[in-house]
Amino acid sequence: MHFDIGDELRRVRVSRKLSLRSVASAVGVSASLLSQVETGKTQPSVSTLYALVNHLGISLDGLMKGQIATDSANSDVGYEDGHHGIIQRRNENPVIEMENGVVWERLADGGKDDADPLMVTYEPGSSSSVEGKMMRHDALEYGVIIEGILTLRIESEAHELYPGDSFSFDANRLHMYENNSSKPARGIWFVIGNKESESQNLSNLGPVKPSSIALPAKSAVDVLNVMGDAKTRKLNGR
Repeated sequence: MHFDIGDELRRVRVSRKLSLRSVASAVGVSASLLSQVETGKTQPSVSTLYALVNHLGISLDGLMKGQIATDSANSDVGYEDGHHGIIQRRNENPVIEMENGVVWERLADGGKDDADPLMVTYEPGSSSSVEGKMMRHDALEYGVIIEGILTLRIESEAHELYPGDSFSFDANRLHMYENNSSKPARGIWFVIGNKESESQNLSNLGPVKPSSIALPAKSAVDVLNVMGDAKTRKLNGR
C-alpha cells in the first residue's frame, strides 16, 4: 500500500500553522524542494524525512498512522485483520519510497507505539543522505540484515553489515547508511523513539484518545533481571 508521505507532511504542517518557508529553512532545504515533496513530485531522503518529522514534533509512527486513519475513513475496504491486529499482510504494509532508491515498509505493530518496525531496502548506490551528510535523531535503532551488504557509518567509523549481522546504537550519534554493492540490501529495523512527549504523536490533531499509563522502556537484560527478582521473591515467600 503506497503511503502518500508528502500529503501527510503538508497536513501536519498546516495543522501546526507553520509556513512552508519556515519549515524548509528550519530543516535546511529549499522551499521549492519541500513544496515538491508535499505535492508528490519528488521524494525526501531518509535524513530529510527525519529532519521534517522532528521539526514538526511528530514520530514516524504517528505520521504513517495519520495517513492510515485518513485512508480508512475514505474507503469501504479495511485491512484484512485490522492494522492494529496481530496479522498484517504484505500488501497491507504502508510503503514509503524515498529519494535515491530507499524503501521503507511499515510492519505490524500490534496497536502499540513502543517502536517503529520497518522492512528497509537500499538499492545499489543508495544512501540515507543524497548529500552525503550524516543525520541524527532522538531514538535507538536496532536492526538485522537479511539480504545483501549495507555499510553503516557512525561518526568516524564504518561497518559493513552482511546477512545475519545485527546492529544497535543511539541514533543521536551522527550516522548514515549506504549500499556500495551491486545488489539490493534489505533488513528489519526497530526504531525506538522518545514516546514520552505528547508532541510525538498526532493525538492532538484528531479525536481524543483514552489516556494510558506509559511503561518505561527496558532492555532484554532489564526484563530478565526483573523476572529473576520476581522468581526469587516467590521462592522466599514474599
